[in-house]
Amino acid sequence: MVTVDGDGGSDLDLLRAHVAGDRDAFNTLFRRHRDRLWAVALRTIGDREDAADALQDAMLSAHRAAARFRGDSAVTTWLHRIVVNACLDRMRRRQTHATVPLPDGMHTDGEPGRHTGGVEPAAPARDHDTALVIRQALAALPAEQRAALVLVDVQGYPVAEVARILGVAEGTVKSRCARGRARLAVLLGHLRTGSDDPADVPQLTLGNRRRPEGVGSTSGSPRQAVSQEEP
Repeated sequence: MVTVDGDGGSDLDLLRAHVAGDRDAFNTLFRRHRDRLWAVALRTIGDREDAADALQDAMLSAHRAAARFRGDSAVTTWLHRIVVNACLDRMRRRQTHATVPLPDGMHTDGEPGRHTGGVEPAAPARDHDTALVIRQALAALPAEQRAALVLVDVQGYPVAEVARILGVAEGTVKSRCARGRARLAVLLGHLRTGSDDPADVPQLTLGNRRRPEGVGSTSGSPRQAVSQEEP
Protein backbone atom coordinates (compact mmCIF):
# COMPACT_ATOMS: atom_id res chain seq x y z
CA MET A 1 0.00 0.00 0.00
CA VAL A 2 1.26 3.47 -0.94
CA THR A 3 1.15 6.02 1.87
CA VAL A 4 1.90 9.72 2.07
CA ASP A 5 3.10 11.12 5.38
CA GLY A 6 1.39 14.16 6.87
CA ASP A 7 0.45 16.87 4.39
CA GLY A 8 3.39 16.14 2.14
CA GLY A 9 3.29 15.01 -1.44
CA SER A 10 1.65 16.43 -4.51
CA ASP A 11 -2.08 16.31 -5.17
CA LEU A 12 -1.49 13.46 -7.60
CA ASP A 13 0.58 11.59 -5.01
CA LEU A 14 -2.26 11.91 -2.51
CA LEU A 15 -4.85 10.75 -5.01
CA ARG A 16 -2.75 7.76 -5.99
CA ALA A 17 -2.16 6.91 -2.34
CA HIS A 18 -5.91 7.04 -1.75
CA VAL A 19 -6.52 4.66 -4.65
CA ALA A 20 -3.83 2.35 -3.27
CA GLY A 21 -5.59 2.15 0.08
CA ASP A 22 -4.25 5.00 2.23
CA ARG A 23 -7.24 5.95 4.38
CA ASP A 24 -5.93 9.42 5.21
CA ALA A 25 -4.75 10.56 1.79
CA PHE A 26 -8.09 11.78 0.45
CA ASN A 27 -8.88 13.72 3.63
CA THR A 28 -5.50 15.40 3.34
CA LEU A 29 -6.22 16.29 -0.28
CA PHE A 30 -9.64 17.67 0.62
CA ARG A 31 -8.29 19.76 3.51
CA ARG A 32 -5.71 21.23 1.17
CA HIS A 33 -8.34 22.60 -1.24
CA ARG A 34 -11.56 22.76 0.75
CA ASP A 35 -11.66 26.56 1.16
CA ARG A 36 -11.69 27.23 -2.58
CA LEU A 37 -14.02 24.30 -3.30
CA TRP A 38 -16.42 25.56 -0.64
CA ALA A 39 -16.26 29.11 -1.99
CA VAL A 40 -17.10 27.90 -5.51
CA ALA A 41 -20.00 25.79 -4.25
CA LEU A 42 -21.40 28.60 -2.11
CA ARG A 43 -21.15 31.28 -4.79
CA THR A 44 -22.61 28.98 -7.44
CA ILE A 45 -25.64 27.86 -5.45
CA GLY A 46 -26.01 30.90 -3.18
CA ASP A 47 -27.39 28.96 -0.21
CA ARG A 48 -25.15 27.61 2.54
CA GLU A 49 -27.09 24.42 3.22
CA ASP A 50 -27.45 23.50 -0.45
CA ALA A 51 -23.80 24.36 -1.07
CA ALA A 52 -22.71 22.14 1.82
CA ASP A 53 -24.82 19.28 0.49
CA ALA A 54 -23.46 19.75 -3.03
CA LEU A 55 -19.89 19.82 -1.77
CA GLN A 56 -20.46 16.66 0.25
CA ASP A 57 -21.99 14.93 -2.79
CA ALA A 58 -19.05 16.05 -4.90
CA MET A 59 -16.45 14.78 -2.48
CA LEU A 60 -18.19 11.41 -2.21
CA SER A 61 -18.19 11.22 -6.00
CA ALA A 62 -14.51 12.14 -6.17
CA HIS A 63 -13.67 9.64 -3.44
CA ARG A 64 -15.35 6.85 -5.39
CA ALA A 65 -14.14 7.92 -8.84
CA ALA A 66 -10.49 8.49 -7.92
CA ALA A 67 -9.34 5.30 -9.60
CA ARG A 68 -10.71 6.58 -12.91
CA PHE A 69 -8.70 9.81 -12.81
CA ARG A 70 -6.48 9.69 -15.90
CA GLY A 71 -4.21 12.59 -15.08
CA ASP A 72 -5.09 14.53 -18.24
CA SER A 73 -5.70 17.66 -16.13
CA ALA A 74 -4.63 18.95 -12.73
CA VAL A 75 -6.20 17.22 -9.74
CA THR A 76 -7.63 20.59 -8.67
CA THR A 77 -9.29 21.01 -12.07
CA TRP A 78 -10.84 17.57 -11.69
CA LEU A 79 -12.08 18.37 -8.17
CA HIS A 80 -13.54 21.72 -9.21
CA ARG A 81 -15.27 20.10 -12.19
CA ILE A 82 -16.96 17.59 -9.89
CA VAL A 83 -18.02 20.32 -7.45
CA VAL A 84 -19.46 22.54 -10.19
CA ASN A 85 -21.30 19.59 -11.73
CA ALA A 86 -22.77 18.69 -8.33
CA CYS A 87 -23.95 22.28 -7.87
CA LEU A 88 -25.50 22.49 -11.34
CA ASP A 89 -27.17 19.10 -10.94
CA ARG A 90 -28.70 20.14 -7.63
CA MET A 91 -29.92 23.45 -9.09
CA ARG A 92 -31.45 21.74 -12.12
CA ARG A 93 -33.17 19.10 -10.02
CA ARG A 94 -34.88 21.74 -7.98
CA GLN A 95 -35.68 23.74 -11.14
CA THR A 96 -35.57 26.94 -9.19
CA HIS A 97 -32.99 29.42 -8.00
CA ALA A 98 -31.81 28.97 -4.46
CA THR A 99 -32.37 31.62 -1.84
CA VAL A 100 -29.49 33.98 -1.14
CA PRO A 101 -28.08 34.08 2.41
CA LEU A 102 -27.25 37.24 4.27
CA PRO A 103 -23.56 38.06 3.75
CA ASP A 104 -22.72 37.79 7.41
CA GLY A 105 -19.39 36.11 6.84
CA MET A 106 -20.30 33.37 9.29
CA HIS A 107 -18.82 29.96 8.65
CA THR A 108 -18.27 26.66 10.36
CA ASP A 109 -14.70 26.17 11.49
CA GLY A 110 -13.41 23.08 13.09
CA GLU A 111 -12.42 19.54 12.46
CA PRO A 112 -11.59 18.12 9.03
CA GLY A 113 -14.63 16.68 7.34
CA ARG A 114 -17.11 19.24 8.65
CA HIS A 115 -19.40 19.55 5.68
CA THR A 116 -19.15 23.31 5.15
CA GLY A 117 -15.54 22.75 4.25
CA GLY A 118 -14.20 26.29 4.29
CA VAL A 119 -14.45 29.99 4.88
CA GLU A 120 -16.77 32.53 3.36
CA PRO A 121 -14.94 35.88 3.31
CA ALA A 122 -16.81 38.50 5.31
CA ALA A 123 -17.44 41.88 3.76
CA PRO A 124 -17.02 45.05 5.82
CA ALA A 125 -20.27 46.08 7.49
CA ARG A 126 -20.75 49.07 5.19
CA ASP A 127 -20.56 46.77 2.17
CA HIS A 128 -23.11 44.20 3.35
CA ASP A 129 -26.04 45.69 1.45
CA THR A 130 -24.08 45.87 -1.79
CA ALA A 131 -22.76 42.34 -1.35
CA LEU A 132 -26.28 41.03 -0.77
CA VAL A 133 -27.58 42.78 -3.89
CA ILE A 134 -24.74 41.30 -5.95
CA ARG A 135 -25.46 37.81 -4.62
CA GLN A 136 -29.13 38.19 -5.39
CA ALA A 137 -28.25 39.29 -8.92
CA LEU A 138 -25.94 36.29 -9.35
CA ALA A 139 -28.71 34.00 -8.11
CA ALA A 140 -31.00 35.36 -10.84
CA LEU A 141 -28.66 34.23 -13.63
CA PRO A 142 -29.05 30.93 -15.50
CA ALA A 143 -26.99 28.21 -13.84
CA GLU A 144 -24.34 27.94 -16.56
CA GLN A 145 -23.79 31.70 -16.70
CA ARG A 146 -23.57 31.90 -12.94
CA ALA A 147 -21.01 29.08 -12.76
CA ALA A 148 -18.82 30.74 -15.40
CA LEU A 149 -18.99 34.15 -13.72
CA VAL A 150 -18.29 32.72 -10.26
CA LEU A 151 -15.19 30.93 -11.51
CA VAL A 152 -13.86 33.78 -13.69
CA ASP A 153 -14.95 37.01 -11.97
CA VAL A 154 -15.37 35.95 -8.35
CA GLN A 155 -12.74 33.24 -7.90
CA GLY A 156 -10.31 34.64 -10.47
CA TYR A 157 -9.64 31.53 -12.54
CA PRO A 158 -8.26 32.05 -16.06
CA VAL A 159 -10.76 31.47 -18.85
CA ALA A 160 -8.73 28.52 -20.17
CA GLU A 161 -8.87 26.81 -16.78
CA VAL A 162 -12.60 27.48 -16.42
CA ALA A 163 -13.12 25.88 -19.83
CA ARG A 164 -11.40 22.74 -18.56
CA ILE A 165 -13.42 22.78 -15.33
CA LEU A 166 -16.75 23.20 -17.13
CA GLY A 167 -15.85 20.93 -20.02
CA VAL A 168 -16.63 23.51 -22.71
CA ALA A 169 -14.70 25.59 -25.21
CA GLU A 170 -13.01 28.81 -24.09
CA GLY A 171 -15.31 30.73 -26.42
CA THR A 172 -18.31 29.26 -24.62
CA VAL A 173 -16.95 30.45 -21.28
CA LYS A 174 -16.41 33.94 -22.69
CA SER A 175 -19.90 33.96 -24.17
CA ARG A 176 -21.51 32.85 -20.91
CA CYS A 177 -19.56 35.47 -18.98
CA ALA A 178 -20.50 38.17 -21.46
CA ARG A 179 -24.18 37.25 -21.30
CA GLY A 180 -24.07 37.04 -17.52
CA ARG A 181 -22.37 40.41 -17.23
CA ALA A 182 -24.95 41.94 -19.56
CA ARG A 183 -27.73 40.66 -17.31
CA LEU A 184 -25.91 41.90 -14.24
CA ALA A 185 -25.57 45.31 -15.88
CA VAL A 186 -29.37 45.52 -15.88
CA LEU A 187 -29.87 44.00 -12.43
CA LEU A 188 -27.13 46.12 -10.83
CA GLY A 189 -27.60 49.28 -12.88
CA HIS A 190 -28.81 51.21 -9.84
CA LEU A 191 -25.39 50.70 -8.23
CA ARG A 192 -23.62 52.66 -10.94
CA THR A 193 -22.41 56.10 -9.99
CA GLY A 194 -22.00 58.80 -12.59
CA SER A 195 -21.73 56.53 -15.62
CA ASP A 196 -23.99 56.28 -18.64
CA ASP A 197 -22.30 53.13 -19.91
CA PRO A 198 -24.70 50.18 -19.52
CA ALA A 199 -21.76 47.81 -19.25
CA ASP A 200 -20.31 49.65 -16.27
CA VAL A 201 -21.05 46.91 -13.77
CA PRO A 202 -19.45 47.01 -10.29
CA GLN A 203 -16.50 44.65 -10.13
CA LEU A 204 -17.26 41.41 -8.29
CA THR A 205 -14.37 41.67 -5.88
CA LEU A 206 -15.59 38.89 -3.60
CA GLY A 207 -12.76 36.59 -4.63
CA ASN A 208 -9.20 36.35 -5.83
CA ARG A 209 -8.42 37.90 -9.21
CA ARG A 210 -4.98 36.28 -9.30
CA ARG A 211 -4.25 32.92 -10.83
CA PRO A 212 -5.22 30.39 -8.14
CA GLU A 213 -2.42 28.33 -6.66
CA GLY A 214 -2.22 24.75 -7.76
CA VAL A 215 -4.33 25.35 -10.86
CA GLY A 216 -2.92 25.63 -14.32
CA SER A 217 -2.55 22.29 -16.08
CA THR A 218 -2.71 22.79 -19.81
CA SER A 219 -2.53 19.16 -20.86
CA GLY A 220 -5.34 16.98 -22.07
CA SER A 221 -9.04 17.62 -22.51
CA PRO A 222 -11.86 17.45 -19.98
CA ARG A 223 -13.15 13.98 -19.18
CA GLN A 224 -16.62 15.09 -18.19
CA ALA A 225 -18.53 17.84 -19.93
CA VAL A 226 -21.13 19.87 -18.12
CA SER A 227 -23.33 21.25 -20.90
CA GLN A 228 -22.29 22.25 -24.35
CA GLU A 229 -25.40 24.31 -24.95
CA GLU A 230 -25.54 28.01 -24.45
CA PRO A 231 -28.15 29.12 -21.89
